[in-house]
Amino acid sequence: MASFQLSEIQAKAVLALRLSTLTGMERDKIKEEYDELMKLIAHLKNILSDETMRFDIIKGELQEVKEKYGDERRTDIIYEGSNFRMEDMIADEDVVITISHMGYIKRTAASEYRQQARGGRGSKGARTRDEDFVEQIFIASTHNYMLFFTEQGKCFWMKVYEIPEGSKDSKGRAIQNLIQIAPDDKIRAFINVTDLNEEGKYIVMCTNKGTIKKTKLEAYSRPRQNGINAITVRDGETLLEARLTDGKADILMALRSGKCIRFPEAKARPMGRNASGVRGVSLATPTDEVVGMICISDKTHSVLVVSENGYGKRSDLEDYRITNRGGKGVKTISVTDKTGALIALKEVTNEDDLMIITKNGIIIRLAVADMRVMGRATQGVRLIKLGGKDAIAAVTQVESDPEEEHVAIDGEVLEGPVIDDVEIDEPELEDDADDVEGEELGS
Repeated sequence: MASFQLSEIQAKAVLALRLSTLTGMERDKIKEEYDELMKLIAHLKNILSDETMRFDIIKGELQEVKEKYGDERRTDIIYEGSNFRMEDMIADEDVVITISHMGYIKRTAASEYRQQARGGRGSKGARTRDEDFVEQIFIASTHNYMLFFTEQGKCFWMKVYEIPEGSKDSKGRAIQNLIQIAPDDKIRAFINVTDLNEEGKYIVMCTNKGTIKKTKLEAYSRPRQNGINAITVRDGETLLEARLTDGKADILMALRSGKCIRFPEAKARPMGRNASGVRGVSLATPTDEVVGMICISDKTHSVLVVSENGYGKRSDLEDYRITNRGGKGVKTISVTDKTGALIALKEVTNEDDLMIITKNGIIIRLAVADMRVMGRATQGVRLIKLGGKDAIAAVTQVESDPEEEHVAIDGEVLEGPVIDDVEIDEPELEDDADDVEGEELGS
């Protein structure tokens, strides 16, 4: 009792135990602890030697975290507090927006582009990778909106001041890193808008299977972080183009088979965002598809078409007579084995350049002014000589740049057969039987 500070009752309880029981209790506890440590050591060695087991453990732990914390975000991270808006801190000034062919975007202060005397050489607008080039360059206010449209019919937007700023010779940042686009989706069109609630403005979209849809601009004034539905794309279709119009333009849609239709924009009635659209042009065959759409308001602009084997031409807009929506169109280029199928339709002026990219990665730049205007019954001139099994992959018009080296256009003109202008059209369905409304989605 003196040695262990025990009471008399406690001391008698200890003395009542058998000596073997007293020592065995401690020995069993030590042995049990030892066995547990040996099992743990064996288990850890097994984990270190088995890669599959390590990944299974990681997977299990991640699944546990997902089940515990993987619910929807319940808070929104926003700029403003009370009546304060981030926009109030941004100066409303003009900036230069540049977008490259491979999807790099940036904004640059307009002051970096110093004014030069007429006849100067200009200055370089952006540094890009060897296989990339600047496809769009335009002036926009920092308070403007940029709308982005994807193949799957989604629309994203952001303020111009949210676009990363860069010097005029920097590459910019990939658009996919700025918006929450799905991994299997990609940007097909973009539009610069001053006011999303502006009256009398429309967005006209078309798919690769000839569907066209017109929606009022104000329908896109309430965006979401993960995008909104711009058009309900049917199975087997993808969004091809999106254009901002004033409701009075002429719409031209070109087919891979070489046909092109022209009809007034008024022939397509405005629809809701979730609609699928109406028939814009009838495909020649089940494998035919739309390769381009332009909305022309300025009747002085030319229509440019390019075939996959490197032939192309310019034609006057008036060569394409106005018809009803949903027809088969008129021949815009004579498609032969030599020219290949039609792959591009562009609206151009003499101030534009033409960039052509082949499937083998070759890029050339042509001056549109060097291409004379021809009738639409011709096969055009050879724009680029393709070697082997190479073919044109993409065509786009860009602003003329005096610093860029231009390639001379082959003078060979291939005349095609004269086309009867009457046989082509198919009457429009007066009851709009081909109007298809998409499933109403949650806003």
